[in-house]
Amino acid sequence: MALNRKLILGGVEIPRGSNLTIHLELPKLYNTPTQLPLRVIRGRKDGPVVFISAAIHGDELNGIEIIRRFRKLNILSKLRGTIILVPIVNVYGIMTLSRYLPDRRDLNRSFPGSIKGSLASRVAKIFFDEVVRHCDLGIDLHTGSLHKSNLPQVRTNIDNDLTFSLAKAFQAPVVLHSELRDGSLRAVAQEQGIPILLYEAGEALRFDEIAIRIGVKGIVNVLRTYEMLPKSVKIRQSKTPIVSRISQWIRSSESGMIRTIKALGDTVQKNEIIAYIDEPLGESSFEIKALFDGVIIGKSEIPLVQEGDAIFHIAKIKNLESAEDKLEFFNENAIEQSEFYELNNEEIIE
Repeated sequence: MALNRKLILGGVEIPRGSNLTIHLELPKLYNTPTQLPLRVIRGRKDGPVVFISAAIHGDELNGIEIIRRFRKLNILSKLRGTIILVPIVNVYGIMTLSRYLPDRRDLNRSFPGSIKGSLASRVAKIFFDEVVRHCDLGIDLHTGSLHKSNLPQVRTNIDNDLTFSLAKAFQAPVVLHSELRDGSLRAVAQEQGIPILLYEAGEALRFDEIAIRIGVKGIVNVLRTYEMLPKSVKIRQSKTPIVSRISQWIRSSESGMIRTIKALGDTVQKNEIIAYIDEPLGESSFEIKALFDGVIIGKSEIPLVQEGDAIFHIAKIKNLESAEDKLEFFNENAIEQSEFYELNNEEIIE
């Protein structure tokens, strides 16, 4: 990482010790001016540059609240380096509560983008060039898609020592190995030598309080591990995540009404019944079974299913008993409100 460097974003130089809001110009929407808002927090001491982004998909709201709470933490006064906060990347999609842009393209399949391309391509180009290229690390915040919930999880390349160590430091319940997808922010950033952690938690168009708290604390944990924030003098038992290299969505074999037996975060055994699909007007009922031992990290939240719909996302694990023990640390009672708010009041090591 380059230190003692001049940092200029959107034509504005960011001096050390500053906390600025910058607006990047985006393509107009039916001649209505549109801007991409950034909050830049630069510590007095030099260090890495990290971006934290949310709402690349316009219906993913948890990340916006995570960033809002994070930027209010007193510990940021001790920051070494620079944080670029981008709470709403897809400013077009959020206007209509849509995952996509008005051109129906997925922004997270449009990188690195082109200033002469589609609307999605142009937004991707501006975000990547004006923000991502300046950074040493990124944390990208997501939720499940519409009518699907995700157990809080960090997705990254677990074969990369740096990203794997940071993913574990985040202390979400699950660390999932995730292959790169063409056109995604993570894939293009990796080509440029910029590692990214992807935090998935909750459901589109909904706030999930536990997912938000884990997200705020996880960002602080990563920045502490990255030596950008001072460590706490308080010693807490570390939460060890479940690590999985393989996951798979189970798709419905029939159409009907789904009656779930297993919930998000439950462990399952191979061939265990996890749901039934019932015919609304008939007598038939169809079993849905787990394909392998694992933990449910994503599920459909709508009772109506069509044949072929993705209904359960299961991360494959070998030791179910160990996984159950680890998941105990991440239930609602384990994420105490006092622990969350202690981030503003705890003693720290200088």
